[in-house]
Amino acid sequence: MLYASLFAAFGSAVDQQSDANQFMTPLMMVIVFSLMIGQTCIQNPDGTLGVVCSIIPFTSPIVMMVRLPYDVPAWEMLASIVVLYGTAAFFTWLSARIYRRGILMYGHKSTFADLWRWIK
Repeated sequence: MLYASLFAAFGSAVDQQSDANQFMTPLMMVIVFSLMIGQTCIQNPDGTLGVVCSIIPFTSPIVMMVRLPYDVPAWEMLASIVVLYGTAAFFTWLSARIYRRGILMYGHKSTFADLWRWIK
């Protein structure tokens, strides 16, 4: 839900696929970073990096799924779920604000500054 809301917000801000690259690159870098941390967690699932990235909402969907077979404590799973759901709800609300303005700006090349202004 978190990534879906971000993709929807960025998709509503552009009218051509070629314009979407400026928004997708940072988001895709976070996903690739999560995959690389997930590979590291296979070797050391209880390491500090794995535990911290299991709580951070942008990396937790991938890292926590890698760590689950290694008997993760219940408090870490609960903290990860609560923080992830709260962040997803917040970004869904934020994406709705961007969508409301962005869909009407057809033909306008949007920037991150425009998105910030639409949120306000």
